[in-house]
Amino acid sequence: MSSKSRFIGAVEIGTSKVAVLIGEIVNGKSINLIGFGECQSHGVIKGVVTDFKAASDAAHTALITAEQSAGVKIDEVYLAQTGGHLEGFYNQASASVSAADNTVSQLDIDTVCRLAKAKALPEGRMVVHHIRRPFQLDGKMVGTNPEHLNGKRLEVGYWTVHGQEAQIANSIHVIRGFDVRVGDMILSSLGAGTMVTTLQDRQHGVLVLDIGAGTTDYVLYRDGSPFMTGVLPVGGTHITNDLTLGLRVTESQAEKLKIRHGRANQITREKSDRVWLNGDFAIGDRQFPRQTIEMITSARVWELLEIVKKKLGAALNPEHCPVGVVLTGGTSKLPGIAETAAKVFDLPAQLGELPPGVDEKLQDPSHTAVLGLLHFGLQGRADGPATRRTKPGGLFRKLFTVGS
Repeated sequence: MSSKSRFIGAVEIGTSKVAVLIGEIVNGKSINLIGFGECQSHGVIKGVVTDFKAASDAAHTALITAEQSAGVKIDEVYLAQTGGHLEGFYNQASASVSAADNTVSQLDIDTVCRLAKAKALPEGRMVVHHIRRPFQLDGKMVGTNPEHLNGKRLEVGYWTVHGQEAQIANSIHVIRGFDVRVGDMILSSLGAGTMVTTLQDRQHGVLVLDIGAGTTDYVLYRDGSPFMTGVLPVGGTHITNDLTLGLRVTESQAEKLKIRHGRANQITREKSDRVWLNGDFAIGDRQFPRQTIEMITSARVWELLEIVKKKLGAALNPEHCPVGVVLTGGTSKLPGIAETAAKVFDLPAQLGELPPGVDEKLQDPSHTAVLGLLHFGLQGRADGPATRRTKPGGLFRKLFTVGS
């Protein structure tokens, strides 16, 4: 390992699992994946820590496993942020160019950015991200760096994401209990979006949905930048809960039926088509109508996607989102989900693909967000530089085999 290396961790404390990746940053230019740890999550509901000790124990298990697999100690971690307590708003500001010859200076840029981020938050809330949109000069879009351009009035806006101080503090304290520094907090949606879209996708316009167990994180890109983000406290566990109630089975049985026979669209037409719970014909094994399972799972998925569509409202203009919808996260593995998304949003829809260079055992869509955190750890956070990121096809230079 290089003497100029530093070791960063990417941590996602989710509803169903805690995932930790360790990356070796070499000379600040490339990152090698060298460690991975995962543990079943406890004390987390809908992306929010509800039992601090249980969540801490799970996170520390995953962190220790990752460090042992890498053979190093983590210098700092990048921590994913999700949960229904996160909200966002847009605020724009403008300022006159100060120079007599109307040349934009760095001082002008700093001034207008400070004004755009100055909107006060309600008590008990704190900023997670200020996501900058492209600058405008005299009403025309000029991209990410207007310095030295000529004009009279400079404008910029930020999509500001904020959350409950107590909830954010809980997630940070979980990590600090491991005696490691939290380098930054990154929205799960931005981590996922970075991994499954290209710069061209984001320039044209694309919506990314990361559907996990307890939450659905979404980010809408326009003109190369995150235009709007959000989190719904709804995910795969809610589909499982619906099956539990509808079929009168236990949660573990419902999860098994969802994975084996659930669909995001209903295709079975014959009521006589039935499936076994276990298929071993042992005591307690039962049959269920496949049609009923599909009806329950597809109804919940349709409802979830409709809620996202409603949240986005007029921002989801088909003219500004020609790439369509990209789906990732563990629940995106439900068959038929891309077809259902295409119908709900009336846009092209596809499953997200992770870039080449990622170990095969990490190619599961449930790891998309935590992989994206390492990308942010190498290139900086979402304020400004995020607009310049490409899909990290060559990001992970050195592969490792999980569990080796």
